[in-house]
Amino acid sequence: MTTTLVHLLRHGEVHNPQGVLYGRLPGYHLSDHGRVQALVVAEHLRDNDITHVVASPLQRAQETAGPLADSHRIELATDERLIEADNVFEGKRVSIGDGALRSPRHWHHLRNPFRPSWGEPYLEIAHRMLGAVHRARAVADGHEAVIVSHQLPIVIIRRYLEGRRLWHDPRHRQCSLASLTTLVFSDEALVDLRYAEPAGASDPKVTGA
Repeated sequence: MTTTLVHLLRHGEVHNPQGVLYGRLPGYHLSDHGRVQALVVAEHLRDNDITHVVASPLQRAQETAGPLADSHRIELATDERLIEADNVFEGKRVSIGDGALRSPRHWHHLRNPFRPSWGEPYLEIAHRMLGAVHRARAVADGHEAVIVSHQLPIVIIRRYLEGRRLWHDPRHRQCSLASLTTLVFSDEALVDLRYAEPAGASDPKVTGA
């Protein structure tokens, strides 16, 4: 039996002074604090047996992965399947009771929270993330891989693997900035799941974090 660890790393804090939901928009990079978080995670994993680092194509994920790949002398790979979920509110403020959600012309997007109707279906997110996870597991077979992605895709693949319903209250997500959700595989079977916050906790309710 071969044990392989796949660490799902959420990117660090992003420079987002307007507080918008930036989604897949280009140009959103790590804040100064976010760059520190990336270094903290790299140091936290410095002695781990990491042989593969792969990230979402978005700038904030690439910048979070950089110090980790450098510290292990690994060429950073990119997987499009790790990208943030698509969302019709991209580029808008969407805090509860504020911004786009106050306008009746946007309310039809909220008609089905179980799919959800405002963006990429949860099941599609789960399936693309599952493919990326197993690709990383295969590449790092017998060692450890780090996948750098985004809050919602990480939360969804975790819920999918745990057999929980995919729709959920986003205010209660366990996926802080620069957190690690670690999947432990024995050969191809998932046998354990762990969670750690080496850079500290962050509020899941903060838009654009």
